[in-house]
Amino acid sequence: MKLIKPLLGIFSIAALSPIMAQASMPKSQVLLADLNTPFGVQVSIVSDKNSYNNQPHLTSTGLYFTHEVIADEQSQTDIAYYDLKSKKVINISNSPVSEYSPTVMPSGDAVSAIVVEVDGKQKLWQYPLKSEDAPSRIFDWVEPVGYHAWGVQNDLVMFILGKPHTLQYTSVAQAKGKIAASNIGRTLIYNNSTAAFLFSYTKNEQHILASFNPQDKQVEDLLRLPAQVQDFILKDDATIAYAIKNRVYQRKLDGSDEVSQWLNLSTYCETNITRMSYNNEKLAFVCDITQ
Repeated sequence: MKLIKPLLGIFSIAALSPIMAQASMPKSQVLLADLNTPFGVQVSIVSDKNSYNNQPHLTSTGLYFTHEVIADEQSQTDIAYYDLKSKKVINISNSPVSEYSPTVMPSGDAVSAIVVEVDGKQKLWQYPLKSEDAPSRIFDWVEPVGYHAWGVQNDLVMFILGKPHTLQYTSVAQAKGKIAASNIGRTLIYNNSTAAFLFSYTKNEQHILASFNPQDKQVEDLLRLPAQVQDFILKDDATIAYAIKNRVYQRKLDGSDEVSQWLNLSTYCETNITRMSYNNEKLAFVCDITQ
């Protein structure tokens, strides 16, 4: 793992593969809001704002995110980790290929990520956190994977790119996805309270938030989301939150139409909040950087 200098926008550069090198990506910055301090909301900067920093995954000890590394006007992405205590950033993957969507696995001892392999195929890999074991592919044949979310039984749902994009459910043991829904959005969340996955999809030209129950394999429509909302979080077991521009709104999952503003983050993000992750009164959020 390679140490990355925090907060100054100077990141260690991994070796680039000529095959995977790509044009610089849209600039975005990861910030972290502590919502429960004696002084109210306190926001700190996690990443630089001169590159692509996105897809935060917040835990009780730190924040994983996708970070772009740039060399010779070419770029790739690695998985970075921001430690909440030391406030230092570490490069977890530091590889010659691009990784996205870091997610802690149910075991807690590895992070899974989407890897764009040398041949361009997007597959799910795991990166051990506390051992010298090498990263390894979780599924050999399941691809192209865009996003994913783990349950508690070594099972998961995946966003499989295609026409249309599909929600597929499987387990590490089965290693073969089964389609649960089509025309889905990119956010996938496991709700521990209901033991079901949350996702959004287009149905009858409406943007619907739905749940998928892995026990009976049934999809249940919960509520209608604003058309522009692609990303949402669980604030608690019964409440979702999503951003519109630079404000965050909350809504109950019981089907109620009542929506209220939770946070106004316009002081810290003048443009649009595109991704969020929430854990233990802390909110990681991504702000678009307008060039």
